Amino acid sequence: MNSRRFRSALAESSGSLGGLVGPTAGLGSPTNAAQAFCEDACTDVPRLSLSDAAPHGGSHLDKDLRGYLATNDDLVTHITKPVSLSDIGALSAQSDLPILFENIVERPGFRICDMLVKNRTTQARAIGVPQNEYIKTLAYRLRQPPRGLVEVKTGPVKEVKWLGNDADLYKLPIPLHKERDEYPYLSAMIIIRDPETGFCNTSHAGTTIVGPRKGISSFVTSHSLRIMRKYRELGGKTMPIAFVVGIPPAYEIMGNFSGLHMDSWGEMDMVGTIMSRDIEMVPCETIDMTVPAHAEIIIEGHIQLEAISRSSDVTSPSMYYLPHFEHLPEFHLTAITMRNDRPIYRNHQTCPATDHQTLPRLCHEAVLFNRLKEMDLEACDVRFPTWGGALSCILQFSYSRQGFVNDALMMAMGAPWLNTKLVVAVSPDTDIDDPGDVYHAIATRADPARDVIIVGNTRGSLYDPAAAPLDGSYPFRISGKMGIDATIKARHNEADFERAWPKNWGRVFLKDYL
Repeated sequence: MNSRRFRSALAESSGSLGGLVGPTAGLGSPTNAAQAFCEDACTDVPRLSLSDAAPHGGSHLDKDLRGYLATNDDLVTHITKPVSLSDIGALSAQSDLPILFENIVERPGFRICDMLVKNRTTQARAIGVPQNEYIKTLAYRLRQPPRGLVEVKTGPVKEVKWLGNDADLYKLPIPLHKERDEYPYLSAMIIIRDPETGFCNTSHAGTTIVGPRKGISSFVTSHSLRIMRKYRELGGKTMPIAFVVGIPPAYEIMGNFSGLHMDSWGEMDMVGTIMSRDIEMVPCETIDMTVPAHAEIIIEGHIQLEAISRSSDVTSPSMYYLPHFEHLPEFHLTAITMRNDRPIYRNHQTCPATDHQTLPRLCHEAVLFNRLKEMDLEACDVRFPTWGGALSCILQFSYSRQGFVNDALMMAMGAPWLNTKLVVAVSPDTDIDDPGDVYHAIATRADPARDVIIVGNTRGSLYDPAAAPLDGSYPFRISGKMGIDATIKARHNEADFERAWPKNWGRVFLKDYL
């Protein structure tokens, strides 16, 4: 296979942002009180653009995780005191920014990092652009052709090899994630290959480690399940799989893409596209697959398609113990390779509000952003907030007349994913990272009799305790969906929605007087 297949012929061009528009196009000028406050105080809110030019290319992105952490060291919290594996989850979940544990009591030869994409600050760093250009840039790059991969003979991840009896999952610093856990929980990105097309599919299939060479893997994405069915239909009893531990966060963002693509490309082919750099891949030791050459750790093995085990409680992104059980295939380990110099284990703490809620939805946000643009809306941002239990989405845009908001809400509610149970539309002057500001918009800008859409009998999330279990099809559920128009209303006087703030709010700060 050509090592540079699907290289994009299109380079990202630099484009300047166009002029700003008001919070509701046609309803007022950018000088009204709400917009003025947004421009002066809410500098983290992305600016609207009248330009369709490609976003700026962004800064150089590091090829490996340790390089990324060094480049962005101003955001990283370094924990040098000794920390037990049993405390990693509780400590890392208290951080909103990247955290690196440098002294693991039980595994002194390793480091652990987490919280790489929990908020817009780190998400923008992941793709190397300013925060106010993040969503537009990711949305644009996802529309570009796949860059493809570069195959090399070896790389840093081959510096240490545990083969045969030396391969032992218990020697890795895999932590427990929640109080009920009996076993360590591996939360790394996985790569599997479609036996029909040859394209590789990636996701994060959480794996409970029940022995030194054995795990129970949970596959929840439609493409993963389809690929497993293909292996079975071809008479296969096993499926090769590689766990990729410790890569730059842009890999993980792209690795969680959800949409029609496996007939044309796999997610790994697009990693270079969103990073604007070549991605080097090396052959595995015991399975016929290639993996990122600059990863920290690679775990190789096979999924046993006929060996099914009953799992215990799942820690869902909605932060409940749902489903209470699953019947899952076993993973059997064949090899572990890693870097030599204190490899970094990338954890994805599953609760309470962590990367676990954010990461699988970042490409969803970019896809919905593109859909808003296709509706000719002045899209500002899209957010699946961590505090929404991975079931809620916020759309931020301006519009020219009635009708647009309901169409936008129904578009998001009808998305192919199961995490748009509650969709809220807000205007650009609402801070979508502030739950209080979003709630204020709902309470003051939505008339329940006119501005709420409720649809019943739709596919519910497996992780939603409010959704009704589907008889005979556990763990699947049925639920309703709700859309709320919490935007500034075109049917009212725009002055009704101007917020009152103290004089010089956002210009003077108490900390400067302490």
